[in-house]
Amino acid sequence: MSLLQVRDLGVSLRTRKVLNDISFNVAAGEMIGLIGPNGAGKTTLMRAILGLVPFRGVSSLAQVPPAQRGKHAAWMPQAREIAWPVDVRTLVALGRIPHQGTGAQIAPEDTAAVERALDHMGLADFADRTATRLSGGEQARVLIARALAQETPLLMADEPVAGLDPHHQISTMRCFADLAQAGTSVIVSLHDLGLAARHCTRLLVVHEGELVADGVPQEVLTPELLRDVFGISAWARMTEDGFVLQPLSAL
Repeated sequence: MSLLQVRDLGVSLRTRKVLNDISFNVAAGEMIGLIGPNGAGKTTLMRAILGLVPFRGVSSLAQVPPAQRGKHAAWMPQAREIAWPVDVRTLVALGRIPHQGTGAQIAPEDTAAVERALDHMGLADFADRTATRLSGGEQARVLIARALAQETPLLMADEPVAGLDPHHQISTMRCFADLAQAGTSVIVSLHDLGLAARHCTRLLVVHEGELVADGVPQEVLTPELLRDVFGISAWARMTEDGFVLQPLSAL
């Protein structure tokens, strides 16, 4: 079953084309890594799919009425500022707003979803702490938990592991992969090609506003693509633990 259809999507800012004729579908249970160099258009693509910036073409998600969109997709942007000194549990509970009526009290199913999200991100012991007093990496994990608490069919996250230590980078990617195995589709933009290769079932490569590759990591991350898109060489092998890629040098 297709959860998202993108057809001939393009974005222009002033007179400059940022994205041009991008098309792909997302099926249930996919773990998709969106990769590409800085400035390739990854963030713009995700925001256009969500209907947050003007675009031409088709995004099935952007066609959903705004009031209902939060039930279809959870969104974690790059910006991670936590403005209010509320406790972690209260902040994570904000992810339940799309499921609540105006002025409604938090229901038992909302409380259960919040606790599941806290457990997923290893934050149960942080639940009563003030979010603004946490470290940057801990705050990032809280915001991921807020997105998880929405429990939507599609989760989109823009560089969610940036700034996390290796342990929490891997555990976060594992959490996303577990969600995908349970049927939730995940689209995550990444700069770490090793994490993308190891944890994603599919990669979309954006370069100079074009979708230049779409497929499983071991078929997408060829020496030629790594050279032409990223300007690097890398060591890559299929191992007993799956596909492993380590960038080696800039070309």
